[in-house]
Amino acid sequence: MTKVDGNRYDAIIIGAGLSGLICGCYLAQAGLKVLITEQHIKPGGYCTSFERKGFTFDAAAHSYGSHRKDGIVRKVFCDLGIDKRIKITRYNPSDTVISPDFKVSFWSDVRETITDFQESFPEEASNIENFFSLLVNPEPAFFLRIRNWTLKNLLDAYFKDDRLKSLLSHPVYGNSGASPSILSACMGAQIITEFLLDGGYYPDGGMQTIPDALADMFRTSGGDLKFSCPVQKIKVKENTIDGIVTSAGDYIQSRLVISNCDARQTFLELLGRDIIGADFFNVITQMTPSLSAFILYLGVDNHFHNLPKPGTSIWIQSQYNFENVDSAVKKRDFSDIGGYLTHVSPDKKSLISFINVPFINKKYWDDNRKQLSESFINKIEKDVAPGLSKHTVCEVVATPQTLFRYTLNYKGAAFGWAVAPSQLAMPDFRKPSFIQGLYLTGHWTTRGLGISGVVNVGYDTAKRILRNRMKRN
Repeated sequence: MTKVDGNRYDAIIIGAGLSGLICGCYLAQAGLKVLITEQHIKPGGYCTSFERKGFTFDAAAHSYGSHRKDGIVRKVFCDLGIDKRIKITRYNPSDTVISPDFKVSFWSDVRETITDFQESFPEEASNIENFFSLLVNPEPAFFLRIRNWTLKNLLDAYFKDDRLKSLLSHPVYGNSGASPSILSACMGAQIITEFLLDGGYYPDGGMQTIPDALADMFRTSGGDLKFSCPVQKIKVKENTIDGIVTSAGDYIQSRLVISNCDARQTFLELLGRDIIGADFFNVITQMTPSLSAFILYLGVDNHFHNLPKPGTSIWIQSQYNFENVDSAVKKRDFSDIGGYLTHVSPDKKSLISFINVPFINKKYWDDNRKQLSESFINKIEKDVAPGLSKHTVCEVVATPQTLFRYTLNYKGAAFGWAVAPSQLAMPDFRKPSFIQGLYLTGHWTTRGLGISGVVNVGYDTAKRILRNRMKRN
């Protein structure tokens, strides 16, 4: 192990995902000496893009929300000057759900969304009005009251028609990897308000432009950013953070470490059982991760004109019982792809489609990825893009193994922990009480999903650190 002389930092951030980058930017702009280490060759985590055969594909994130005037993403982008570096376009509608009997959309105007749902479900008109109005302007005790509810509990409290509940559940399931009977009502409500009612935002040039702009701003603010630099160990002395050891054996000192990587990796590998103690070891080893994803990236030729509307997320569901869909997925039954997303790029050259799937194992995906991708393409072709297979000139498939390699997320989890009420807002996953100087940020904190969620956690983590620093000074 080699000690890096003169390389003591005020803070070290493990992982250059959005939350880590945002936290790093705020700390660096406040005058702290900050290092971000990233095991991958570029920043962004799941919010990245890649190129194949002349096509640019967004790896996982295909749009984002919470960019309204008072939204957290807009606030952070304005605070950090990112709004001046990238151009954002909002696509309308942001999301459309298509079932065997209905087609409803989430529009930029909430009133238009309410009217759309009411026209499809006139007998639920007043309930639809009350439900969306409450989510947009929640009463002070609303989230406290539903703290232990699931999304199913919440929808059952407002609606009678199971088909309406299913249409509302589909994009929430796709954006969380948890069925309505498992997902926290608080998180479900947040997805509807921040992902759907205020969704559809997309940066010109692709999703990679967001982390690239943040990384550039971080460096401009004096931060150091190292790629291809996995962390091997977090060093602790007398229950206090002392720095990190990289896979190259470099010992880099800091009394403050912020982990923006997988929580199990943070606690079980980078720290270890002796450091975290038996009680927390039992807690974390019993936690359940979210589902992973099977993602299909398709590039089409210039002669294909049957793509769905560019920029809008199209959610296709073949049945209304999402518990059955979720059960089939977990049993590896993909004979009926009951619910999936298709999103066409704004330039109309490519599309991304995905379904939630379990991790299983490498052999399973090696043996089945080709058959599942063929079935998936046939399904998309039948539902929304006639003739797709004849015009596809580039096909790339990502399995849970791919997601694991990309981020090292436990079991290729697409959304961190499964956000059940019992796994929501657990304090030791933000700032562990048993170690001084350690914070976590990102979607493994049990507090945030998606871009808006991890942006919010990154912002809040930085503000907490800076407030504590001011108190000590």
